[in-house]
Amino acid sequence: MSDATSQVSMERDEHVAIVEMHDPPANFFDRDILAAIADAGERATAEGARAIVLCSEGRHFCAGARLADVTGTLDPRASAAAVYEQAVRIFRIPVPVIAAVQGAAVGGGLGLACAADFRVAGPRARFEANFSRLGFHCGFALSLTLPRIIGHPHAELMLYTGAPVRGSEAHTLGLADRLAAEGEERAVALELARQIARAAPLAVRSMRATMRAGLLADLERALNRELDEQDRLWRTDDAAAGIAASLERTEPTFLGH
Repeated sequence: MSDATSQVSMERDEHVAIVEMHDPPANFFDRDILAAIADAGERATAEGARAIVLCSEGRHFCAGARLADVTGTLDPRASAAAVYEQAVRIFRIPVPVIAAVQGAAVGGGLGLACAADFRVAGPRARFEANFSRLGFHCGFALSLTLPRIIGHPHAELMLYTGAPVRGSEAHTLGLADRLAAEGEERAVALELARQIARAAPLAVRSMRATMRAGLLADLERALNRELDEQDRLWRTDDAAAGIAASLERTEPTFLGH
């Protein structure tokens, strides 16, 4: 497990909280990192924050979970379930969250970005649901969030092909709500958060609870379905081939078993 206390920080900008991951360049997460993000979001809200900017240090927003941290354990399902338990807490943070995405948001990192209400991306941002290239089912509730954000056909293309979506295309699709100049992702996200924070906070929270109710009602069902399918597919030869190819940076060959 990571030293999450040093890898996630929280600072305030008046009514905006800035929650930052510090594990560059890839900013991988594990259960403790997600717990620290959820803790920071809950603490910021309790202390009066009206909006949160979720960001990360270095070249990339988040490359997801280290595969060995899950699939290399004696009980991969239990390891993934512990991660998703903390993901639920992030989804349930009571105030709007804006993800500032530079570089890669891949796999679970894409799931983390899609747990936010809004995403600000730079031109070199890379949103990638790479699960089909690894040989197993998507996770982090992407089966629920991605279609809600960009529609079923575009979500299915991302999930089935595993092809990356870059900054300008992400903006066109609605996956990125704002397109920032390179290096300005956090500044643009902060300005959007300040704009939200200037509005009546009780009204914003009330409307957000209404708008997010369907997502939260379906969240655990979606995560349980994803977890069941991941657990099944992690045991296949295709998953072994996909994970090995990813670690070796080679092209996988899938045989369908």
